[in-house]
Amino acid sequence: MKRYVAGLDGGGTKTAVNVADETGKLVHAFTSGAINYNGQDELSIRQSFQEIFETIATACEGLDACAQIVIGAAGVSNPSVIARLEANVRACGYHGELLITGDQETALCGAHESEFGIILIAGTGSICYGKNEAGFTHRSGGYGYLIDDEGSGYSIGRDLLAALVRSQDGRLPETVITGMVYEQLQLSSVQQIIGFVYDKQTNKKDIAALAPILSAACELGDKAALGIVNKSAQALCEIAVPVVEKLSLQRGSLAMAGSVLMKNTYVQSLFAAQLNEIYPQLTCITAKNDAANGAVWMALNRLGR
Repeated sequence: MKRYVAGLDGGGTKTAVNVADETGKLVHAFTSGAINYNGQDELSIRQSFQEIFETIATACEGLDACAQIVIGAAGVSNPSVIARLEANVRACGYHGELLITGDQETALCGAHESEFGIILIAGTGSICYGKNEAGFTHRSGGYGYLIDDEGSGYSIGRDLLAALVRSQDGRLPETVITGMVYEQLQLSSVQQIIGFVYDKQTNKKDIAALAPILSAACELGDKAALGIVNKSAQALCEIAVPVVEKLSLQRGSLAMAGSVLMKNTYVQSLFAAQLNEIYPQLTCITAKNDAANGAVWMALNRLGR
């Protein structure tokens, strides 16, 4: 009987699923609801799992043909989360091999097509994670927007808003950021900006959604914007250095991922240049594949064993 594997990337708002046959050929890819206990209720998670496993069963012509599943999800440092995720999987009728791991590990595997290396993710939040061939791992950053996540989309959005209010009260010269933020938010005064920022309905994603303004402002040579780029690149370097040092990975490659590093060429190029000054033999690359592909790669690797 032909065997299959499946890889799940449990993101904050959706779950990306890839199904491949034992040769590694992708046979189906789809998205479903979130399975993240940090932001979803038990009922919606259960419904998402049911939909996911019904689709996997169809792609494999029966769940019994799926020999290995790897799930990358947030919050699995808490053992109870792993137990709850596994209970949901088994309730869907899957009895094959199962690995539940952190989403940073599947992202690393997708980025390098290997379980070893370093990945720096700068999206809404920011985190660096690495694993060396001796099996040691280290993680830096990623402790949430209230106390961490420097260099992320959230921190850039926050810095753009800070530049606006500082420019308006005279602490900074005039900046094109002001008009761009007003236009995107459909607001026209500092008072309205303050109302937006401190509104209980405003969340970190709303602030992070301002981050693309940084590229447009940099294209116009805006000094405040270029200052935010420098601050962000330095912060991302500070996140990466402990991982490189702890794992003795000064040679090889660091994979960059996340919307900030993928869509803002100013931050990406300055970060790569600053890191290269510290580690001339460490190359910055863009991720080869995403976390769902990484989960499939891990599943195939375990199938081979």
